[in-house]
Amino acid sequence: MKSIRVQKIYEQVADRIVEMIKTGGLKPGDRLDSVEQLAKSFGVSRSAVREAISGLRAMGIVDVRQGEGTFVGDARAASFTLSAAGTLIQKREDIRELSELRRILEVGAAGVSALNRSEEDLRSMEVALREMETALGTGEVGEKADLAFHMALFKGTRNRMLIDLLSSVTDITLESMRETRRLILYSEERLVWLLEEHRKIYEAIEKQDSVAAEKAMADHLAAVDHVLSPYLR
Repeated sequence: MKSIRVQKIYEQVADRIVEMIKTGGLKPGDRLDSVEQLAKSFGVSRSAVREAISGLRAMGIVDVRQGEGTFVGDARAASFTLSAAGTLIQKREDIRELSELRRILEVGAAGVSALNRSEEDLRSMEVALREMETALGTGEVGEKADLAFHMALFKGTRNRMLIDLLSSVTDITLESMRETRRLILYSEERLVWLLEEHRKIYEAIEKQDSVAAEKAMADHLAAVDHVLSPYLR
């Protein structure tokens, strides 16, 4: 017999918001209360509200607009056939499996890229790093710049089969990076940390130190997994 799973607090919050949309308490285009107000209304922590909104945003149920707030999306409530919690659980499984895939492929790719990269590949990585830094200054999460850095690294391997394989999971990798950032990057301090992790990888590749590049990538992915672990249980 399968055991009964107890819902986490943020899953309960997500389901409450979905229920409000279903019953007409919230309509498409409505602005949600602030994180602080929702936390007070539901009697939960602000982090639980942020996690709930992160999951609902990934599902397209809400739209988070920089500097404006969180708004109910255009999807009809009748189309919500699964509970928000159930979908969030699936999201966690996707992130966990992709994390394993990235460890298997990207650590080795970093080492090979260090040996085979061109000056053009380095420039592409530098551009991505600058864009990540710009995103830091504007408060944006910069997941596209993050992905661009990794794609430049893959290109630097000069291994067509590896590039094609990694390109085939570009969309899900971008979504994973986006969700990872929404879950863990609530402070500028963590954005700075993520940028520094990428700089370490870049410096090792620039020096053509394959051992250091593999270690920097392994350390980076392990650190992200560690920060994410409370959300993937």
